[in-house]
Amino acid sequence: MNRAALPLLLSRLAVPACALVVGVAAQAMTLRELHALETQDKKNGKAYASYYLVGVMEGLREASSAALRSGQKPPFCVEGRRLEPAMARSLFQTELTRHADIYEADMPVQLVMANALGNSYRCTQ
Repeated sequence: MNRAALPLLLSRLAVPACALVVGVAAQAMTLRELHALETQDKKNGKAYASYYLVGVMEGLREASSAALRSGQKPPFCVEGRRLEPAMARSLFQTELTRHADIYEADMPVQLVMANALGNSYRCTQ
């Protein structure tokens, strides 16, 4: 193969590969899938689920900060209050417990976490 053709070949392969990764990453984990993750892997399942919840919380926090920076009303405001990664599971579980009649197994984890953050960190301004 010609070395000059290699960058062109890689760039042609990179676009479909990136589209595939973005398509897979866009699928949200459901409550049912999170519960299955916790129970199926006896040794690390709960830890993996907790890591996922922390990632969801951090993503939502960044989205809220981005909305604030762009002049939009953020969905929740930390405003100097404590919000740490270790709090992700308790926020999530509290929201599920408080509103057990609302959430169904096929709803995304992100929805529950977004509602938990919105209820716990209401904007005062």
